[in-house]
Amino acid sequence: MFDTIAARYDRANTVMTGGIDAWWRRQAAASLSLATDAHVLDLCCGTGALTRELVRHVPQGHVTGVDFSSQMLAVARARGGPENIRYEQADVLQLPFPAGSFDAATMAFSMRNVTDIGACLRECARVLKPGGSFVNLEVGKPENPLLRRAFYLYFYGVIPALGGLVGGDRAAYRYLPQSLINFPDARALAGLFKDNGFPHTRCVFLMGGVANMHIGTTPLPSGVTQPALASALS
Repeated sequence: MFDTIAARYDRANTVMTGGIDAWWRRQAAASLSLATDAHVLDLCCGTGALTRELVRHVPQGHVTGVDFSSQMLAVARARGGPENIRYEQADVLQLPFPAGSFDAATMAFSMRNVTDIGACLRECARVLKPGGSFVNLEVGKPENPLLRRAFYLYFYGVIPALGGLVGGDRAAYRYLPQSLINFPDARALAGLFKDNGFPHTRCVFLMGGVANMHIGTTPLPSGVTQPALASALS
């Protein structure tokens, strides 16, 4: 399915969100406070939109984007970018990297497609260094009843038709909103983070929870103090 929509994927995202998805990705990259020489992993990188945003923050480091869709990766490679970006085909449940390989990791609008969220989080924590951070950017379920109703009307009513028209695959964009139905809400997802390798986790609501950023940090070695974080939901 993702191979089929790869060529029009970015255009469809821009139209469906009015370009706000690009701002959300900038927020996700900035939330990591990366050192300029950091090594960063972008999970389910798709066409590389977030990968290319991340590399702006690490001019002396490098960013690795992984995805299981060969056509998404082909589009990402065709878009180009600095030499310190590389793309690899990989499954986020079985990453081909040694433990402690990266300073930070990201994932954008893909966690809903993962078959085992806990296993994904544990694998992400495994490849991060102690104290490394993972930010997950994902569509949310707004807690405000009026906002939730308005968002659901758009997400479930308009997105399938609009995405199908622009993205060229109506079945794929019918799947997109359906993938949110059984996905955990912000509080439940924060709990999964804490139970699967990221004991220090906070959530940032974007546009009232239309999208959310979960930012988790792996434990530091015994005796080293973890910097204080904001409350689990802020």
